[in-house]
Amino acid sequence: MHDSANPQPFSIEIEEQTSSVLVRCQGRLTAEHANQLYKPVSELLPRYRHVVLDLGHLTRMDSMGLGAVVRLYVHAKSRGTEVQLRNLSPRIRDLLVLTNLLPIFAFTNEDNVPK
Repeated sequence: MHDSANPQPFSIEIEEQTSSVLVRCQGRLTAEHANQLYKPVSELLPRYRHVVLDLGHLTRMDSMGLGAVVRLYVHAKSRGTEVQLRNLSPRIRDLLVLTNLLPIFAFTNEDNVPK
């Protein structure tokens, strides 16, 4: 838990399950915080077949943040692991559409089916 008067710009919460891992992202996934997502999640890839990135509490993502998500996708795919996205905000969905990256990702619920 962090102090609400001094909120952290970006944080993740990792919930390891039997064959998958859920990563809840919160805050601003920007250049200065991209490795806070990539490093710990990439270290989990050898142990899991599915990684779910819950982006529902992201308030912002820049090109470096997007790059971290794409790097995870590429790293996971090379290991036979699937990366799924969950709870995309309209802003994050628009970024994925704008960069033509939306079609590469799988989604975990109907709310996130590309339109």
